[in-house]
Amino acid sequence: MGRPIHFEIHVDDMERAKKFYGEAFDWKFEDWSDYAGMPYFGAVTGDENEMGINGALIKRPVPLLENTQAVNGYACTMGVEDYDSVEAKILQNGGTVALPKHALPGMAWQGYYKDTEGNIFGIHQPDENAK
Repeated sequence: MGRPIHFEIHVDDMERAKKFYGEAFDWKFEDWSDYAGMPYFGAVTGDENEMGINGALIKRPVPLLENTQAVNGYACTMGVEDYDSVEAKILQNGGTVALPKHALPGMAWQGYYKDTEGNIFGIHQPDENAK
């Protein structure tokens, strides 16, 4: 099996993206630009002993798709403990709603957002009572 071990988020403005993900999800960043030979910041998304993966912010090499086009790539989803408080942080830091919060009945609350760089991502709060 090929299990995901790393992700990359393409960004136009590295500082703006670091601020957004740092504020919304408490991610920490490490400058790996010298190693990569381009603007590249490793994203530490949580404790190494917890389930999940780390990734990076990378300078976008080509223009972003038009808003009317579908997602061309993966939409990463972050697990959260308190959907509403994380959504508030996303919106306070320049993110916008792409698909509002909705129930996955008997399983979780799910929703999708655009970050400050125009990328789509999701948030997911497990909740057996969601309906």
